[in-house]
Amino acid sequence: MKVEIWSDVVCPFCYIGKRKFEKALGEFAHRADVEVEWKSFQLTPNFVPVPGESIHASLAKKKGVPEAEGRRMNDYMTQVAKEVGLDYQFDKAIPANTFLAHQLIHFGAHQGRQDATKERLMAAYYLEGQNLNDLDTLVRLGTEVGLDPAAARQALEAGTYANEVRRDEYEAQQIGVQGVPFFVFDDKYAVSGAQPSEVFAEVLAKVWDEEHPRARPAVVADGDSCALDGSNC
Repeated sequence: MKVEIWSDVVCPFCYIGKRKFEKALGEFAHRADVEVEWKSFQLTPNFVPVPGESIHASLAKKKGVPEAEGRRMNDYMTQVAKEVGLDYQFDKAIPANTFLAHQLIHFGAHQGRQDATKERLMAAYYLEGQNLNDLDTLVRLGTEVGLDPAAARQALEAGTYANEVRRDEYEAQQIGVQGVPFFVFDDKYAVSGAQPSEVFAEVLAKVWDEEHPRARPAVVADGDSCALDGSNC
């Protein structure tokens, strides 16, 4: 079974959704047969970071509300994140354009380290306040999960995986993604948003059962028995 997940590194619900999905997957009996692929999605692809601007002010500007309201929204997300064991540090967060970060995740995928790269970048942004706009920071974070630093730097500087990021985003448009996280199970079912783990568990089981139906045994001997309606017993 393949699960494709569109998300952005700086989407607070995406990190929360990742944890909820991971919980369901971890309890799924056939988890070893599930392939997870992270797909790129930029919520604000044209975002230009302002040096020194807080995440509260940046969010408020994006939403067209006072900075105090931006802080209130982030405080709410902090409480939601705690429910899945994540300690968001919005006061440390540095607003970022995630185009380079998504390219690093694609590079990680080609090195067999996609999920580790995704996780490291999200933790760096939400928990540690690291600057994902900075090339050196991205290379260092990639190195921490086993990526070759020289190859990672070369790929980011050359834009080797830029088209893969754009392809993911184009595909999202084609299938009607309106928000992230967005989960697609074997091109059959989609789950939008950071749904409860129980929802992901139900979909995993549904897709598995549909693709691995129990065979109806062939009857090779038919003798006396009780009918389902009890008419002969």
